[in-house]
Amino acid sequence: MRTRHREPRTLGEGTLDRMARILAARNLDPGVAAPAEEPETVSPLEALSAGMPPRYRAAVADHPQVLDWVRTVAEAAVSPNQGARRQVTTGPSLLMAGVVGAGKTHQAYGAVRRLVQSGVGVRWRATTAADLYADLRPRPGADSERELATVSRCPLLIIDDLGAAKASEWVEEVTYRLINRRYNYELPTLITTNLAIRDLRAYVGDRVASRLAQMTTRVEFEQVDRRRPRLAA
Repeated sequence: MRTRHREPRTLGEGTLDRMARILAARNLDPGVAAPAEEPETVSPLEALSAGMPPRYRAAVADHPQVLDWVRTVAEAAVSPNQGARRQVTTGPSLLMAGVVGAGKTHQAYGAVRRLVQSGVGVRWRATTAADLYADLRPRPGADSERELATVSRCPLLIIDDLGAAKASEWVEEVTYRLINRRYNYELPTLITTNLAIRDLRAYVGDRVASRLAQMTTRVEFEQVDRRRPRLAA
């Protein structure tokens, strides 16, 4: 079988002219290689803010006990290997209690922002207790056990409005499993509640209340709803 050898084709002048006009229209010089695009740099704080609800992207933690918590958790952060950024792994937890609108959620998000500003990395998650129970409730097509394990192991977790969802034996069991794991592994947890401590114990049960008492520092907020506009005197 004879193989044909084809001569390489060259572009005609008309084709070259058309290419030159296209490049000129795009302000491109055919004799100069296009500069490589520089990757956009995003600061850790910007990346954190992008994952936060818009209302809390500028949250500032200024409560003394919250600031103490930030310092303690930041000091406990460890580097996974030499030269790598230190990461939050273990640390204490906070139970922030007060009336609706006292600023508890604002302080919780502000605490996470403060951690990142201090130079440590943190994998975190935030949820309301009601949303958490909705996500974990068994339903077709959902792996609620896997979701519970994921939330339980998250290095830093915000649980907002503990006690706001309707109480039940299932809610108490799920809360126990979640809090017990975070208690055993000393994973920092920021919990907010509108309930008084005696009411919280009745809601979550003695086992959860006992662990919360050991793993958290209780932070009492001023009994003022900051969301309500103050009337002029």
